[in-house]
Amino acid sequence: MNRYYTRACNFYYGEISKKKIKLKQSLPLNNRQDISFDHVEIISRENVKKISISKIHKLPKSIKIKVKKDILKITRKVKNFLNLDLNNKTHLMGVLNITPDSFSDGGKYTSEQKAYNQMLKLFEDGASIVDIGGESTKPGSKPISENTEWNRIHKVLKKIKKIKKNNLVSIDTRKSSIMKKSLSLGVKIVNDVSGLNYDKDTINVLKQTNAPFVLQHSLDDPETMQINPKYKNVLLDIYDFFEQKINHLRKSGITHDKIILDPGIGFGKNLNHNLKILKNISLYHTLGFPILLGISRKRFIREISKNNDSDYRLGGTLGSGIFAFKQGIQILRVHDVNEIKQGLIVYQELIK
Repeated sequence: MNRYYTRACNFYYGEISKKKIKLKQSLPLNNRQDISFDHVEIISRENVKKISISKIHKLPKSIKIKVKKDILKITRKVKNFLNLDLNNKTHLMGVLNITPDSFSDGGKYTSEQKAYNQMLKLFEDGASIVDIGGESTKPGSKPISENTEWNRIHKVLKKIKKIKKNNLVSIDTRKSSIMKKSLSLGVKIVNDVSGLNYDKDTINVLKQTNAPFVLQHSLDDPETMQINPKYKNVLLDIYDFFEQKINHLRKSGITHDKIILDPGIGFGKNLNHNLKILKNISLYHTLGFPILLGISRKRFIREISKNNDSDYRLGGTLGSGIFAFKQGIQILRVHDVNEIKQGLIVYQELIK
């Protein structure tokens, strides 16, 4: 029996036409007043069918019921948390790697003062969240000990109490013990690139602390994830992963909705996989949670741009960021916060 998935598409940015909504020709994304859509794709593992909102009533009964249920999820408000407006704004999560070997910025912020100054700068530049990590998880990287990871980050984390209350810090770690200690120092969000699979005690920590967290998809460990990654259908396999994981979390006692979904660009994906996800990223709105995209400076930009690659890949990051913004993605994880913020501000002004 075919399973069907619904993806909102044909997005429009600007004030939504009440007339079109009344005539069921267009619908608001996440109950927003600035982004609407007038078509959906009905996707199965066999084919994709694009249909106008106004013609959904003509679908076979079983498919029509499924699509209407999905549209209710796509159009309703995403639940806000931590004072983040997740319905009317795209937030930036600034990257702060306190490591000697992270890709792109490894070794730049290994001293306590440099790391603290960079955290303040990222917030000043417009980041809503700064994501602090002490372990590199780039392709081919090997795991490090808990002590090594903690020694890299704990001095900066102890300074969180000095920053403004609306400036949120997340911890980029796979280890439950690091999560627990970080949360006790004022970290507000856990960002585990392993999809909560690396450490069996992670779910218990999240349950005990009631902490918001990022649920990221990753194929295998960083050390091996880029060795010939394979999927039956990367877009739908990731969707199923999220759905199954959320069901497991519910059964484990985590009942809150303070969950952010990240499809994990570059984590066990080749160029074709990454492009498939990015082009169809709005599919994941159907799950009913805010979506985070980590696109900054990543390899897919080099693979697309070829001779026009650059050290910081700022153009490719901004281009993919604007594309994601137009599809209602709530959080972009980036290194160059000021430049990406500038680009989004200018783009929004021009399309008013």
